[in-house]
This record gives sequence, structure tokens and C-alpha cells, in this order.
Amino acid sequence: MVSVLLGKTGIRVEKNGFGALPIQRITQEEAVRLLHQAFDGGIRYFDTARSYTDSEEKLGAAFGGGKRAELFLATKTPSQTAEGFWKDLETSLRLLRTDYIDVYQFHNPPLCPKPGDGSGLYEAMLEAKKQGKIRHIAITNHRLAVAREAVESGLYDLLQFPFSYLADPKEEELVRLCAEKNVGFVAMKALSGGLITNSAAAYAYLAQYENVLPIWGVQRESELREFLSYVSNPPVMTPELSAVIAHDRQELAGNFCRGCGYCLPCPAGIDIPTAARMSLLLRRSPTQGWLSEDNQEKMQRVENCIHCNHCANHCPYGLDTPRLLADNYADYKTFLK
Repeated sequence: MVSVLLGKTGIRVEKNGFGALPIQRITQEEAVRLLHQAFDGGIRYFDTARSYTDSEEKLGAAFGGGKRAELFLATKTPSQTAEGFWKDLETSLRLLRTDYIDVYQFHNPPLCPKPGDGSGLYEAMLEAKKQGKIRHIAITNHRLAVAREAVESGLYDLLQFPFSYLADPKEEELVRLCAEKNVGFVAMKALSGGLITNSAAAYAYLAQYENVLPIWGVQRESELREFLSYVSNPPVMTPELSAVIAHDRQELAGNFCRGCGYCLPCPAGIDIPTAARMSLLLRRSPTQGWLSEDNQEKMQRVENCIHCNHCANHCPYGLDTPRLLADNYADYKTFLK
């Protein structure tokens, strides 16, 4: 088993975390079964968020009756006010069926919360920790500048940030900075929102960083079995996996949608994370499913774009999202001929 120590938190877990966003899409019975299988397979770090509809409730159903002391729960608040912070925290505690949260995270704030900034958010974090309702103060982000500021501030025990083998040198440097500052690093989007299809290559790349814990978004038992197989047989970098990474980096170089979803909701009802990546999805996974009537209808919604720039203004990667949508839709129609 390969383990990772998450900085100053003292949390040491197997180098496989469970990202609980996808369990929104399955029934509670299916989710509980999947979560129990993950626990039985050695996974001990489970990440969710107040924003993930009923994900917290499903985690509470799985672990609220026992095993709580044997695992680590991480959740998030998107609130930008102290009042909202406390409301979110109490709701999360109730739904998770616990009296404390191991890692409580500010969920992708536009600015790094700090004491005295006028929001009262960091002060609320400190008070919650004093009351024993949370154990470690953390932050998630998609903006490199905000992430670096949080790490360098010394105020945060843990950072969650997108990190995969498609990372650029600045993002790799952020991981090394976390190691220097003794800040835990949790890698979200380790499969880059589904664009990375070789999980062994993804794991082997991240394994090169001793301080990184990847959390895999899991919805199906087949996916879970794949990641659990890496507990006893962790992939290591080989010439074959290096070649996969080199090919993907070349193919996915430049501006591409990571599928983070911060552009949503779209006023025109466009499924932006899917539509803006459709060309890549068609070429990196079985084509037929993307050409279904349902997906054709979703892609046709691109024609309804009102060019309000809501998506571009909310993209943490600064993408020209309307142009991406138009280009992907034009390409999609060539597959329908």
C-alpha cells in the first residue's frame, strides 16, 4: 500500500481518495453500497460538498451509524458570508450524521479568505475549530493566484486544486510549494474531467509526488474496482505510460475545457462542460454514445447562445467559452453526416 501524509494535518491515508460528486447521480442504496465497498477496499478519505445536492446525505447514510472514527470526511462551503458559513456547517454536520468534520474547505472562493478581510469567514473557521466542529482549515480553488496566496499565507492546512498529468510547470510548482510549506495537497480533476482515459497513467504520474492525494470521482462499481486494484498493485511510470502521457499532452495542449462547471447555470440552458469538450470526448471515448438523440438535443442548444458572456466571465481558466461552444458544435455536426 502506498500512503500519503497530508501536510500538517497529520492525516495519513492510502493514496486513493473518494470524490463523492458523482454519487449525486445514483440512488442512495447504490451510493451506500459503493461507499462501503470503497471503505472495505482501503479508501479512508471521502470528499464532498454542500453544493453536491444529496452527496452529504448519502455519505451520512453510509457511515453515520459506525466507522466514523476510522475515516476522514472532507466537505466544503461556498458561502461568502459568516452567516452562510454557519448555516452550511450545521447542515453538513446534520446530513453527514457526525459531530465534527475532519477537513472543512472554502469552496473555490474568488479571493483568499483571511482574518480581518471584512467577510468574517476565516474568523468563523477559527471559531468552528475552537468549538470542535471542524479539525482542519482548508480551501479549494481553480485559480492559481488564489491557491498560491492561500499556501503562502500559512493560514491553511490543506489545499485542493486541479492536478493531473496535463498540468503545466506553474501547477507542478504549486505542488512543490505545498510540500515546502507543509500544506496538504489534494488533487481534484486527476482525470481532467474525463479527458484522461488511462487511469494507470494518471495514477503513475501523481505517484511521483509524495505529498499528493488524488480523489477519484466514482459513480460505478467498475470504476471503483479499477482504483482499488491500485492499492495492492500501484502503477509505476513505465516507457509505455510515459508515451501515453506525452501523446495526451500533445493532443490536449492549449485551451480546453476542464469541465469544472463554474460557468453554470447557462441562461440558455446549454450543458457547457459537455458541449465545450465534445470534440475531445468524441475522439477519446466510444463515439456512439455521444451521438445519441439526447446528446444531439443537448448540442443543438448551442444555437440558443445569447452571447451574454456569463460563461466566459466565470471561467477560472480564462477561456473564450462561446467560441469553444461554437467550434465544438460545428465539429459535432460533421459526425452526424
